[in-house]
Amino acid sequence: MKDIHSDFTVVSAIGAAVLSADNTPTAIDLQGYNAAEILLAIGVGGITFDTTNKIEFKVTHSDDDSTYTAVEAKDILGVAAVGSGGIIKALTAAHAAAAAYRFGYVGGKRYLKILADFSGTHAAGTPIAGLVVKGQGYNQPEADQA
Repeated sequence: MKDIHSDFTVVSAIGAAVLSADNTPTAIDLQGYNAAEILLAIGVGGITFDTTNKIEFKVTHSDDDSTYTAVEAKDILGVAAVGSGGIIKALTAAHAAAAAYRFGYVGGKRYLKILADFSGTHAAGTPIAGLVVKGQGYNQPEADQA
């Protein structure tokens, strides 16, 4: 079995929690890495989502950690289309089972932010976690994170 443990590091973009309102996005610095993968882990929906009561996961990127712009289709792998404002995943229908989703970032900017953007009424929260896997780093092997 080939070792991939030494090839990447993981940082939290959305801390694992039951959310019913927008998170405060954290800047993820990709300096020193040539690859990034965005992972979303979403539990059973706290409500039945629809086009009014929804969660949209938006990704923005920046060269300077000051001016952020929405990613476009050319910046993200694993999604047919990127919605307005950098939407890579939208919960607009029932989400009856926990699931994990992954998206490749190829935009080439230094910083990323991920927002879970809640619209409508969310009386009960939804379990959410967002991670960024930073890979192909300049300094190998990567440090353990256990």
